[in-house]
Amino acid sequence: MIEKLIYLESVDLIEFLGVKNVKLDIIKNKFPKLRIIARGDWLKAMGDEEEVAHFEEKVHLLLDHYNEYNVLSEHSIVEIIDSGMPGRKREIDDVILYGVNGKPIKGRTPNQQLFVQEYDRNDLILAIGPAGSGKTYTAIALAVRALKRREVRRIILSRPAVEAGEKLGFLPGDMKEKIDPYLQPLYDALQDMIPAARLKDYMENGTIQIAPLAYMRGRTLNEAFVILDEAQNTTTNQIKMFLTRMGQSTKYVVTGDVTQIDLPRANMSGLVQAMKILKNVKGIKVINFNVNDIVRHPLVQRIVDAYDKHDKKKENNEKQSI
Repeated sequence: MIEKLIYLESVDLIEFLGVKNVKLDIIKNKFPKLRIIARGDWLKAMGDEEEVAHFEEKVHLLLDHYNEYNVLSEHSIVEIIDSGMPGRKREIDDVILYGVNGKPIKGRTPNQQLFVQEYDRNDLILAIGPAGSGKTYTAIALAVRALKRREVRRIILSRPAVEAGEKLGFLPGDMKEKIDPYLQPLYDALQDMIPAARLKDYMENGTIQIAPLAYMRGRTLNEAFVILDEAQNTTTNQIKMFLTRMGQSTKYVVTGDVTQIDLPRANMSGLVQAMKILKNVKGIKVINFNVNDIVRHPLVQRIVDAYDKHDKKKENNEKQSI
């Protein structure tokens, strides 16, 4: 008789083992010759060496299924243990990844799909477009997928804190707490894609890092997926400093909306300048989202469209008055 411990790393135990261990009971029933015990994040199996090895193989298949889809149904457990086949039919190839509760996340508009395609061809993507066009959400989905596939070792999130002038020292708390309010849209996306227990582990062990733009100077970012959000509010020096932090095996995504620049009028947006300077550089792709990419409430598309028309009318009136 041998004993084997299997670590259920960053697993939502209720989802994996079931309420009152109902899913664990199904697993136990499939291995009647073993004594199986769940203790915290560990499964312990005791019994014949060959049977224990078979149990370990099946548990790892269950973990693979859970890690891909973030759910593990009772039906899937039975199918995987009985046949070794996944308990869920894969979606078509345009799925980026499966979010919390197994929700498929994919590019929903032509420009979002173009973003996914160009990611494989370029190491730096500039995704420019209006609020709600999915540029940040798609970037987060690609980052989480890269992490799950072990293409990168960490995800780094950054955003200019314009309201505080990048001087965050007077805010209470540690650095994460200081920058958190500015990164909430990124957290919202992460919470859609990574189960809460695993996301907490990633934040605590540095797999997902918060890097305020003001503190990026001097760093070299290797084996990382780096996202700079709201980049329209960076200065020329800030975005140049950020872009030159890129290290080996690193992917960069810079997102922004050039119609929502909050910088003082005297400062030119670094993103606007970068779009012009870098548009023909090999390995860099600029993707321009528009109102047709907006996937929030239908009113958002109409609101953005109305403001665009207002701004164009105002600009034309100003030109005519000169």
